[in-house]
Amino acid sequence: MATIRLENIHKTYTGSQPAISDLDLEVTDGELVVLVGPSGCGKSTVLRIVAGLETPTRGRVFLGEHNVTNLPPQDRNIAMVFQNYALYPHKSVRENLMFGLRMRNVPTPLITERVERIATTLGIASLLDRKPAQLSGGQRQRVALGRALVREPQAFLLDEPLSNLDVKLRIETRAELARLHRHLGATMLYVTHDQEEAMTLGDRVAVLHNGRLQQMAPPLDVYRRPANVLVAGFLGSPTMNFVHGELDEERGSVRFRCSAFVLTINDTHRLHTQRRDVVLGVRPQDVEVVTLPEADVTARVDIIESRGNDLVIHLELLAENGGYTLTVVTSPEKEAAVDDRLGLRFRRDRLHFFDPDSGTRLH
Repeated sequence: MATIRLENIHKTYTGSQPAISDLDLEVTDGELVVLVGPSGCGKSTVLRIVAGLETPTRGRVFLGEHNVTNLPPQDRNIAMVFQNYALYPHKSVRENLMFGLRMRNVPTPLITERVERIATTLGIASLLDRKPAQLSGGQRQRVALGRALVREPQAFLLDEPLSNLDVKLRIETRAELARLHRHLGATMLYVTHDQEEAMTLGDRVAVLHNGRLQQMAPPLDVYRRPANVLVAGFLGSPTMNFVHGELDEERGSVRFRCSAFVLTINDTHRLHTQRRDVVLGVRPQDVEVVTLPEADVTARVDIIESRGNDLVIHLELLAENGGYTLTVVTSPEKEAAVDDRLGLRFRRDRLHFFDPDSGTRLH
């Protein structure tokens, strides 16, 4: 396996805004990095540049120590797995697995050995004589993965490989892919718009927005310490609550003040800013439903969504100049009905503060 390294990658199509801007990114040997972001953020363009299917306007692509920026795809020793599987319908599973090796004139005994080994690893050895039309979606996905694996490339590129599967099969195949990565120690660059896939699969997660890298870190770091409002708002379901307000200090405590409530924050060492105007961010899971005497703020219930193991409650906070909406995730044992007034308490150790102009994290 080998490291994938992108240096100052920029990609502009004629008459359009840059698809990728000044991207520096490295996937170390044996690492699985997930590129995630909203549709149109440039994820697939990055993958195609690494594969050699697109040429960057400027910048360099390295595979190991080799500059492959101008090499054609067939000379890069990279395997790519697409979301539509791209299997030959008239060929058996065995023939699909063999095809790429035959095109490279690999000796037949070695082809047979690799195909049998990879088929056993993926649990598709009993399917080798079937045609793709006789397979389930999950089985086809494993065949597509197997066709990439038999080549024994230096790196794997996966472009939303699970998006065509139903929810149950996607979860099963995701776990299978994670086990396979651990078993192989393969270098993988994985593209998805599904944040749950990103959080559960990646050794590191790289968040893109409008072609720019916003943050790259282990999944929990990105979730718990988002670099800016864009990252904070994209990762997490339901999305993070944002409230515009001001910070002031009184008697050694920092207070957050908006038109709907005032929040006292005692651990002042967490805040390293002289800025008064801020955006407070708090995830729905970090707002607790409490009795009114314990509450930081009260709010009116607007919508209740049951997700089985929890409730998602959308609330309104009335204020002089309009109002705010908050989303809370709580236990289904909590009793609530539309138009009820609930007491809410913010977990002080899970608050986030952002610059209202740049969106960057303040602490």
